[in-house]
Amino acid sequence: MSLILSSNTNTQIEDCKCKSIELKGRVKIVKNFANFKIKVVNSFADLKVKAVSSFPDKCGEWQFVDSGEDFTVQFVGDFQDFTIMYVTKFAGTK
Repeated sequence: MSLILSSNTNTQIEDCKCKSIELKGRVKIVKNFANFKIKVVNSFADLKVKAVSSFPDKCGEWQFVDSGEDFTVQFVGDFQDFTIMYVTKFAGTK
């Protein structure tokens, strides 16, 4: 079990879940009312995200879609639920 407490919020990522939602799968970007508010950083991220075109079945693998999403995200500059960093290898919380 891995537990990450975001450095800027009280939101917890535990076993690749936040707010009981798995942080893998099909993701839709929205402007309001997202499941998660996220901030993109270049280092020390809470979650490393690998954008994939299909089969987003591992922690941190996200397939960006326009519909049929597993969860939604809103990009923000402050007051995020957690931070992400885009990677090409080794997605996840470690």
